[in-house]
Amino acid sequence: MSAQPVVAENSPASSVKAETQSARSEHHTLNRIRNYGALVRPAKGNALRQPLLWAALAYAAGIAAGTQVLSSITVWLGAILVFAVAGWYYRHHRRFGFIYALMAFGALGALAIQLRSSVVPGAAAPLLPDGQEVVVTAHVIAEGEVRAQGSRGDLRQRIDVETEQIQAGETPFASRFGLRLTVYGKGDPSETGVEYGQEPPGKMRIFSYGERLRFPAKLRAPRNFRNPGAFDYEGYLADQGIVRLGSVRVDRIEALPGFAGSRAQAMRSRAHRSILAKIHALWGLREAALIDAMVLGEDAFLNNQSRLDFQRSGTYHILVVSGMNVGILAFVVFWLMRRLRASEIVASVLTVIVAFIYAYLTQVGAPVWRSVLMLTIYLGVRLLYRDRSMLNAWGAAALGLMLMDPKALLGASFQLTFLAVLIIAAISVPWLERTSQPYLHGLRFLESTEYDRRLKPKITQFRLDLRMIAERMQRFPGGARALSFLSSLIRVNLSTYELLAVAAIMQVGLALPMAYYFHRATVVGLPANAVAVPLTGVLMPAAVAAVALSYIALPLARVPAWIAALSLHGITESVKWLGAFRIADHRVPTPEWFVVVVGLSALAVAMLLGRRRALPLGLAILVATGVWISARHRAAMIEHSKLEVTAIDVGQGDSLLIVSPEGKTLLVDAGGPTGGQESEFDYGENVVSPYLWSRGIGKLDAIALTHAHSDHMGGMHAIMNNFSPEVLWVGALPQSSAAVAMLADAKRLGVRVEERHAGDLFEFGGMEVRVLSPPADWTPGPQARNDDSLVVHLQWGKTSALLEGDAEKAIEWRVATEHPEADLLKVGHHGSSTSTTPQFLAAVRPRWAVISSGANNTYGFPREEILQRLQDAGVHTYRTDQQGAVSFFLDGRNVSARLACPR
Repeated sequence: MSAQPVVAENSPASSVKAETQSARSEHHTLNRIRNYGALVRPAKGNALRQPLLWAALAYAAGIAAGTQVLSSITVWLGAILVFAVAGWYYRHHRRFGFIYALMAFGALGALAIQLRSSVVPGAAAPLLPDGQEVVVTAHVIAEGEVRAQGSRGDLRQRIDVETEQIQAGETPFASRFGLRLTVYGKGDPSETGVEYGQEPPGKMRIFSYGERLRFPAKLRAPRNFRNPGAFDYEGYLADQGIVRLGSVRVDRIEALPGFAGSRAQAMRSRAHRSILAKIHALWGLREAALIDAMVLGEDAFLNNQSRLDFQRSGTYHILVVSGMNVGILAFVVFWLMRRLRASEIVASVLTVIVAFIYAYLTQVGAPVWRSVLMLTIYLGVRLLYRDRSMLNAWGAAALGLMLMDPKALLGASFQLTFLAVLIIAAISVPWLERTSQPYLHGLRFLESTEYDRRLKPKITQFRLDLRMIAERMQRFPGGARALSFLSSLIRVNLSTYELLAVAAIMQVGLALPMAYYFHRATVVGLPANAVAVPLTGVLMPAAVAAVALSYIALPLARVPAWIAALSLHGITESVKWLGAFRIADHRVPTPEWFVVVVGLSALAVAMLLGRRRALPLGLAILVATGVWISARHRAAMIEHSKLEVTAIDVGQGDSLLIVSPEGKTLLVDAGGPTGGQESEFDYGENVVSPYLWSRGIGKLDAIALTHAHSDHMGGMHAIMNNFSPEVLWVGALPQSSAAVAMLADAKRLGVRVEERHAGDLFEFGGMEVRVLSPPADWTPGPQARNDDSLVVHLQWGKTSALLEGDAEKAIEWRVATEHPEADLLKVGHHGSSTSTTPQFLAAVRPRWAVISSGANNTYGFPREEILQRLQDAGVHTYRTDQQGAVSFFLDGRNVSARLACPR
């Protein structure tokens, strides 16, 4: 072995070696500077350099046009051919050729949506009458979670099945369609019943994907609430392949041998359930419910209050698996791979693989897959050194998804996802490039004077100032790394600014869709997201790491689980605190068409000015428009000088909108679940409020509760929150827990409560209000009764209406002695035989009547004898179960009726 020469520290050889290393380091730094400069150079381009973006916008415009202009398929095919030929003819004139090509894409979009709409949902389902009991043989295609409902030990589980055979009567026949099945029973939700058919009678177990079942059930078609502004529940289910609904008691389900379905889907379902089990083993029930939703998209264990807190604070996107979750996970994986010295290609491929696995394990569906597609395209163009092709990548992702499913464009989720990305790419990124990004780039290579010459003078001066401050700081103890410390401090501040800027631009940019779809102006969204989004960036990787480590050994997962829990606590506390402010729940009516046009125009202007010097002007226009949309008071759609009585379709419940001749508004009852049931479906929020907002009503002058049954009172909490009424009229209220809670809500929200009794006579908005029941000496029982009902007579000129809640025969006999003649009668107790006696009808002598009842309800309301009695009396009768919401207009002399949603 030869000896290595020893070089003295101060020898000439040592100096040469040091200079060589310094030269190499400087050369390496210069190369990094050149490469970095190439990457951060802003893109300059026009529409022709972003063809996929404009193609996607043209295709979307075509879809929108196709939903409004119904033409034959031949017409759209002809339009596609004409525009395509014109584009080919003008191929040498790039601008004209490009325009004709876009027009061809638009016509293609219109053709696609009309072809898609020609497929009738439910065509494969048998033509069976609603409510007829049949025996169904089916297999599970989507699992559910067992949930407790109510205080009596009731359990519910919702599963989706695909039918194989239907037996109606003696003859079975093959039939395949999607059925959403509610399984109910009693038992311990932790008992899953491992063996098919071995579970004890009445015990609830989880039904697994692919399991074959036989059960009797009464099937019914999904039905929308027939009110303007109502959610398209039928279309929502049809998009998931569900065309019928049913329910069955768990002990009536027979498990059959065999497996039906996809083995890959079965594997995913088992993995999904296994991860849920790990989550519930690592965190407490409340924390686990939130982490289920945030990480895995499973919302079965979420309560309404948690949803409301996140909605009020403008952070609901954090509570559900969305593009942000995919982005955070992708960033962590990509960053980790790069720290491990993996090449960009390897890091990108692994990031996409992890994103696909994550989307596969969650059962959220289209929203998360859209985000994965966007991520894949973005990383693909990034590998081609086209970081500034984000808009083109957006267009490619949007166009691909619309080609696969043109109806996706019509969904709020699709529009919000891609509009958010478009706002970031076209407005937020250019704004940051003008403000914070130059300074962030200026923090790179701070010790290199070579890099100074590549920057603008103001950024060079910024770097010189930092070096000067750092030199001064080096005189103090610990000042050796002053420059690094200053750089890190400024970087944190600039990053915080960028987060707040993007959140603010997103908030004003999404003001229009938030108002249109959700009737919300998220006033506290900016500070709430400023706290919640960074904490979500910690929670997501910590939770994923904890779950992964728990498969190795549970103790290994404790530290990341604790970090995730701490982050979750910070998110929930900030969301709860900010959401508690009254201003956080600012609700707005549905914007009119011209507001939609103005909002879209402001967005378009801001995006078009994104790469120009006038960007601040475009941003100012967008901010002003967003504030205007959120703060403006829309004129309500009412007819003045008329008394309006509208029966809102709330299913098997009651809710009446009264508009006085002077335009004052009164809501009598607010719908709710029947029979005192506890339901996560809020009739006030999801049925009554959308109807009022569709009419442009943002505030109610008064509300009234006829009696404290759940189908009249269930929606009151949301109505008081959303419409800030001044006064609540009540009759005889029992001291039930539900009634006490409602009165407490009224007090908290500043709603004045007034008790009304028989003999009260007062004026409200130009009409006379006379209370006929309950008597002043009426004593309510411990629980609500139908005869507690507040019975009210409304008079305008020579026309009048009588509203009797659920009053029954005894009260009707008493009211009949008070001269209750009325042109319009709101029939008592949903058309039950307990009300509308012949003597009462003879006393009221109505010409019009309306019955509020649910389609195919289990009570059989309205009863045939009541309908016949009304017909014999010559009363024109309307029913919400058949005709939806119906309005009656009393002009002082005559009464006219109008259907809100005529067929």
